Amino acid sequence: MQTLYRRLLDLMPRLGVHVTDLGPGTAVVSRRGGRVRTPLGPGADLLTRGNGRYAVTEAGKDTWVVARGKGLGRWRAERLGDSGARLLFDEEAGKDERKVQLAAAEYLCTQHVAGMLELYGVNCVFDVGANAGQYAKRLRRLGYTGRIVSFEPTAHAFERLSAAAADDPAWQVHHLGLGREDTVTAIHTGWNTMNSLLPPSDYGLGRYRRFNETRTEEIRVRRLDGVLDEALDGIEQPRPFLKMDTQGYDLEVFAGAGERIGDFVGLQSEVAVLRLYEGSPRMSEAVAAYEDGGFEITGMYPVTREAATGRVVEFDCVMMRAKAAPERGLAVR
Repeated sequence: MQTLYRRLLDLMPRLGVHVTDLGPGTAVVSRRGGRVRTPLGPGADLLTRGNGRYAVTEAGKDTWVVARGKGLGRWRAERLGDSGARLLFDEEAGKDERKVQLAAAEYLCTQHVAGMLELYGVNCVFDVGANAGQYAKRLRRLGYTGRIVSFEPTAHAFERLSAAAADDPAWQVHHLGLGREDTVTAIHTGWNTMNSLLPPSDYGLGRYRRFNETRTEEIRVRRLDGVLDEALDGIEQPRPFLKMDTQGYDLEVFAGAGERIGDFVGLQSEVAVLRLYEGSPRMSEAVAAYEDGGFEITGMYPVTREAATGRVVEFDCVMMRAKAAPERGLAVR
């Protein structure tokens, strides 16, 4: 025998009311348009208007991703070890392994740097080779709120950098390059984010067409130890971090810190396995110099890879001064 509840549900469509039955004792009643119920999993349903088809991807406990349209079922969720995180993976995009790996490395590198800034209590990031401010903006998105001091020598990029920092009172910008000595010199421009004080190597010329056409721009270069006190002014107990991305010139920036490199608790440098610029150091030379300065590797992430061979061209190398880490209690056994 039908219950009163069930008889009412059966009656409502005759009155122009649509009923979607969700289970014993539960229903959705609506006047406008039909509703479609898509089961997501135990105890969860998706209720939508119309007859659209949906694909459901489980993304963890009591979590689902719902997609509608063509290419249903392309998504999958990959568990990232025991971290509790999952990677939502588009299988179509995943056909280009190199692009996926490099995009993931860029994200993981920035995540790692943000974690190191927090762990070491960094309160000032020196952003050398800032371009249009991409690095600083990523740090802000990941929660870093301390001071950022950006250096960009080229006029066009500096204009964009200034605009990016305009509404951020803790972000300083300087129209300068940094190097081993105070000077005025020429930089190769017109290479997008790859403008360099160094000419391209034979390998670089073969890899990038943009290197075959170049302009130069006169820029001012300062030593890092000469701008350090001004940049840190007002910070009671400075704990600075040095990020360098100067297209083959990072070791010159590092040398310009002199003895003041000991003030830094960490650094990030783009180190080359295959040299794009004539006269730039190899990775082993750069890492050895940083280690001599008291820094140790905490992360290494590929920046570019050859599509034909899979060889890494450059790595983002993150290094910290382990002695500068705050004490966090007893070591884990």
